[in-house]
Amino acid sequence: MHPNQSFRFAGDPDVRRALLETMLDEVGFGMVFAQTPDGPRVAHVPLISTGDGAVQFHLSRGNALAKHLDGMTVLAVINGPDGYVSPRWYDDPQQVPTWNYVTLELEGRVRRVGSEALTAMLEDLSTRHEERIAEGQPWTLDKLPEDKLRAMLAGIVGFELEVQVWRETLKLSQNKDAAVRTQLANALEAEGSPAIAAMMRNLAS
Repeated sequence: MHPNQSFRFAGDPDVRRALLETMLDEVGFGMVFAQTPDGPRVAHVPLISTGDGAVQFHLSRGNALAKHLDGMTVLAVINGPDGYVSPRWYDDPQQVPTWNYVTLELEGRVRRVGSEALTAMLEDLSTRHEERIAEGQPWTLDKLPEDKLRAMLAGIVGFELEVQVWRETLKLSQNKDAAVRTQLANALEAEGSPAIAAMMRNLAS
């Protein structure tokens, strides 16, 4: 997390939480870090919020973290849009390169979930993402033959992270005045980074 307090959401706590939940839902993918007896490890996983302060994910049973996570305190990281900011986009020749980005850190304790909860998690996960595909009929878990489903479930492990701390970094040039932020957002959009440009306009104004 960036140490500059300017790069936090400073508004209403309920609005902040809704914003972070939306980011988690929209990105839907992140990294889970933990210190294990075998050394530091990371897993790249789809993440899904339960809506009540927990985040669920699953791992291949052979993943280096799978045998260690139950009961551990971990850090999950979700990265949003980002973009390089060039000094040439300022009118001030004393500026230096930087990087604007949005990221969310979730810290908390993990517990392993049972087979019924794992199945429900997979159904929820696929439903959410299938709904975003415009063409065709949504895929559902019940389309799998029962033996294939059993084999798939046997090969993965489900977990739930009870989030104790939400930490965001919204580095959107808040340390610059409004006219400069607009100038930078326009330049980023022109260079092919519309998502971070939109966040600069909407969250840093």
